[in-house]
Amino acid sequence: MSADGSFRAFRLCRDDANAPPVGRFVQMKVSELSPGEVLIRVAHTSINYKDALAAAGLNQIVRDYPRIGGIDLSGTVAHSGDPRFVPGDAVVVHGFGIGVEHDGGHAQMARVKGDWVMKLPQGLGLREAAILGAAGYTAALSVHWMEHNGLAPGGLPVAVTGATGGVASVAIDILAQRGYEVHAVSGKAEAKDYLMALGAARVLPPSVAEPTGKPLDKGLWSGAVDSVGGGMLAWLLRSAAPDAVITSFGNAGGMELDTTVLPFILRGVKLIGINANSPMPLRERVWQRLATDLRPRHLERIAQPVAFEELPEAMARMRQRGTLGRMVVDFS
Repeated sequence: MSADGSFRAFRLCRDDANAPPVGRFVQMKVSELSPGEVLIRVAHTSINYKDALAAAGLNQIVRDYPRIGGIDLSGTVAHSGDPRFVPGDAVVVHGFGIGVEHDGGHAQMARVKGDWVMKLPQGLGLREAAILGAAGYTAALSVHWMEHNGLAPGGLPVAVTGATGGVASVAIDILAQRGYEVHAVSGKAEAKDYLMALGAARVLPPSVAEPTGKPLDKGLWSGAVDSVGGGMLAWLLRSAAPDAVITSFGNAGGMELDTTVLPFILRGVKLIGINANSPMPLRERVWQRLATDLRPRHLERIAQPVAFEELPEAMARMRQRGTLGRMVVDFS
């Protein structure tokens, strides 16, 4: 923060309603931020695929400009009008519309509602919290609900699709350290060593999901974490073993799902939708697990540092599927 109280931000502006937004590095004052009771000095933020799409004006993610993107952040409280927080508290914020309907983490300061702020659980630092972020929470929430619905180590493998992405990378790490045999599905052959280092036992190409014309294939999986959707999710359903548990949270492969009821009524397959914008009690419970029994072992391997000035280029690479793991920006 400058001597005059200003700070740097990467702000999305739309000067022409018929043109994509333009991202600009600007100096801002706190008074220009979206309203909220808690002012946070941002230590770290990240780039999520949603951020990358929003920066290009895709999918109508952001509709009100100007807007600071960044759907997650970690930092310390600088000022609070909410009695639950005091200056110096280490906190993490993700979801609740930040970076979309409310200014987000791609700035040195953020101002948000107190109900959106979560104190970091003991044992997690600010950098670790940013490496995890919304993606790590989504991965942990997937494992949380899968195990709640009967998944346990020792059975058939668990498939993880879109394997080099942030959510999938963390999911592979969590599942492997809990004793599952993880098969990663990725179209990036050059990322095999990366995925194996996270704990994947095998790396499969997306071609394994080609249609067979059958409503059910041989049961291969006790569970699956799917970030792709479309034909990939349809394949996971028809090749899931009896009582398998599948979580779905992405649509990079399409929003349509061509399937039948047979996996559900003949094999008892459970398909669980994952919405990471959880209410705070569940959020706190899962983050506590991220600090303890669901803690990934390879966070620094998953983290890909990005300088603040490199945000536009890094988001462009992400849109072109040229990144892996978690893209983390350090303001400290």
